[in-house]
Amino acid sequence: MAIIGVGTTLKIGGTLIGKVTNISGPSMSKETVDTTSFDNTDGYRSFIVGLKDAGTLTFTLMFDKTVYSTLKAAFEDNTAKAIEITLPDATKLTFNGFVTELPLTVPTEDKVTCDVTVKISGAVTFTPAA
Repeated sequence: MAIIGVGTTLKIGGTLIGKVTNISGPSMSKETVDTTSFDNTDGYRSFIVGLKDAGTLTFTLMFDKTVYSTLKAAFEDNTAKAIEITLPDATKLTFNGFVTELPLTVPTEDKVTCDVTVKISGAVTFTPAA
């Protein structure tokens, strides 16, 4: 069943991050390692699976000084934070990550926003709604 994103929550280090308007990720990927050798006579390369990378999480939020302060502290701290995304149907994605980018956008005639990037460390746990 399709759902809309309104009602989704994002927590970093147990703190609810408010004013979020967009979340993208985790952007998981998997490496491949070329194992082609002279024995491959069919003209095709062969591969094995290498390491997985949980990628990044990016999200946009409307500027709020309290939320920004929390994110700035996470950026300055060099330890991975527990991150939890809960969708409106109670599906959860949990993982650890580091806030790596924290740029502000200050337009002349629109709201101030912040586009945050988190580098995910380790695996992402997916827990579907009951």
